[in-house]
Amino acid sequence: MILAIDIGNTNIVIGVIDKNDKIIFTGRLATDKLKTSDEYALLFSGMLEIKNINIKDIEGIVLSSVVPPLILTMKRAIKSLTGKTPLIVGPGLKTGLNIKIDNPAQLGCDLVADAVGAINKYPVPCMVLDMGTATTISVIDGEKNYLGGLIIPGVRISQDTLSSTTSQLPRISLEKPDNVIGKNTVDCMKSGAVYGTASMIDGLADRIEEELGESITIVATGGNSGSIVPVCKRDITYDEGLLLEGLNIIYKKNTK
Repeated sequence: MILAIDIGNTNIVIGVIDKNDKIIFTGRLATDKLKTSDEYALLFSGMLEIKNINIKDIEGIVLSSVVPPLILTMKRAIKSLTGKTPLIVGPGLKTGLNIKIDNPAQLGCDLVADAVGAINKYPVPCMVLDMGTATTISVIDGEKNYLGGLIIPGVRISQDTLSSTTSQLPRISLEKPDNVIGKNTVDCMKSGAVYGTASMIDGLADRIEEELGESITIVATGGNSGSIVPVCKRDITYDEGLLLEGLNIIYKKNTK
């Protein structure tokens, strides 16, 4: 089995993938730069134990992180827990993806993993939408070239900022209201967050297709996608495990 870990700005997602490339377990931890390697090792051990996964059955570990200060901490935690050193996703690894942005080394390893997962599972050209702390869009052409994309403030962080910088607007959950036209403050905010974000995604997909000159496959992942994708008018596939599957592919491409 392979242990795949993605360290995001808000959450750390871990997954265990079996020899048939099936994700048999996923879990989330809050990202905390103050936690020690011992604390993370204990948390991982507890999560795996709850799911009856034997640490001795883990053959390898692959790690991606957009929080650089946590990489060393996590390497030590994983080494303490499994006795193995993780493969760190970064420049120089084989991915099967031709990155055609101005500086390929600047591309986030989470976006690389998303794109690798997408090109190995879905028709290209495609647009990969990852809705986490930030909402990111990656565009891949018909030759599996990573052309670039967009970075947008995440829907959750946008709403939290709205609530914290106004006197009368509360913090809300990302639930779809019954109507687009809200009749009270909370429903108005929910409509703006959910329908507004969905409309943005639909509109950007139209513009990307116009720029490429062809139709695209749209794949969505990330913690907030489940609330937004069902409201979009475009045909979008929600794939919760896309990033973990991409990490698994990268691991196999770079190990014997």
